[in-house]
Amino acid sequence: MAESTDQAQVLELDDIQGTLLRQRPSPYTGVYFLLRVDDAADGRRMLGRLLPHVASAARWWDPPSRAWLSVALSHSGLRAVGVPQASLDTFPEAFREGMAARAERLGDTGESSPEHWDAPLGSRDVHLAVSVFAPDAATLEALLETGRTALHDLPGVQMIHRLEASQLPTRRTHLGFVDGIGEPDIEGAGVAGILQAGRDHYGYLPGFGPTIKSGEFVLGYGNQLGRLTPVPQPDILGRNGSYVAFRKLHLNVAGFRRYLKDNAASPEEEELLAAKMVGRWRSGAPLVLAPDQDDPDLAADPTRANDFTYREQDPAGLRCPVGAHIRRMNPRDSLTDTIVDVRLHRALRRGTTYGPMLPEGQLEDDGAERGIVFIFMGADLVRQFEFLKTQWANDGDFVGLGTEKDPVIGNNDGTGTFTIPRHPVHRRLKQLPRFATTKGGEYLFLPGIRALTWITHLDT
Repeated sequence: MAESTDQAQVLELDDIQGTLLRQRPSPYTGVYFLLRVDDAADGRRMLGRLLPHVASAARWWDPPSRAWLSVALSHSGLRAVGVPQASLDTFPEAFREGMAARAERLGDTGESSPEHWDAPLGSRDVHLAVSVFAPDAATLEALLETGRTALHDLPGVQMIHRLEASQLPTRRTHLGFVDGIGEPDIEGAGVAGILQAGRDHYGYLPGFGPTIKSGEFVLGYGNQLGRLTPVPQPDILGRNGSYVAFRKLHLNVAGFRRYLKDNAASPEEEELLAAKMVGRWRSGAPLVLAPDQDDPDLAADPTRANDFTYREQDPAGLRCPVGAHIRRMNPRDSLTDTIVDVRLHRALRRGTTYGPMLPEGQLEDDGAERGIVFIFMGADLVRQFEFLKTQWANDGDFVGLGTEKDPVIGNNDGTGTFTIPRHPVHRRLKQLPRFATTKGGEYLFLPGIRALTWITHLDT
């Protein structure tokens, strides 16, 4: 579609899978399932049995089964459940190719290259991805039992991968940081830039703007370019859907701790160095507002924790380095004088941890699998997710840092640097290793609820 639109549109929240617009309440426990469909009819029956349990954006605070279930399909998965070829051909090229085929441009090389990924990730066998999250283990198990029952008489659908992904007891990442603070404010969604005070009353929070057009994340609505976002055909299949980049990232927690220790003279300097690399203290307090020491009270105040800019408050990066992780992923107002419109490259993130915590203070790896399941959602895989990876995470030209990469998630190889601006001489950390290794990934399509219903009826 090329039709122009500058008017705000009302989102059809009852047709949008809730995970696209809503954050999971905390605490939570959850699991991801990857399924292969060997028989199209069985695949459609499976979707039909899951459909009543899918939580919409309208029912997010009162979901079916008291749990949050979402369903997404790969391009090969859409084919496997019987979506016609004419429809499959209307999806964008990046989605049709899949993440593994585009690994090199994403920086998934060396240890992160697809030949080292955990099977079956990156293969054409991943057809459906189902995520299930609940506030407690008993509720989760009840819904999982429903899923097992749904699969019982469907030999044409096989579960090929299961990944436990529950919140850590600390409610932080394995590296010790609070996550999920800086989500975009989506026009008409009423989520990122608001503070929920009960189900019916909302108060706006500072620091999340500018508001971004809903078509940047939900297909079929106006985007920042003043156009309706292209929709796979038929319209019922594509409208209210979105694209997902699902990534399993192993975190070298012991290596991160050792690097801090090797480059700092005291535990206090280790914490400051960690904050400089990320852009926030582990509590979530931003360096722009708390440059010298952590401020947990600031971090705990939702009206203050995200209320800052770079251009006015820290143009040279003396507080938050221009190459820090959060400043790369959302440069805010710091690129005002360039041709880059930050709003065109924002991403919705839904990260969850997997694996056991490394004991506090331990500097040697124990061999356990631990990391983060990184979920990106948006309307354009290339302009949003792939741009973030290629231009902002794995390059430094856009902020005058040459070949420097993101110090936390970049594809570093032990030869790179990280610059910390300071007077009178900048500090440059050397031999930056890779802390996040890709263990697998998939490009998926998150259909609207009516689209899921349409797929289940393809045989009729």
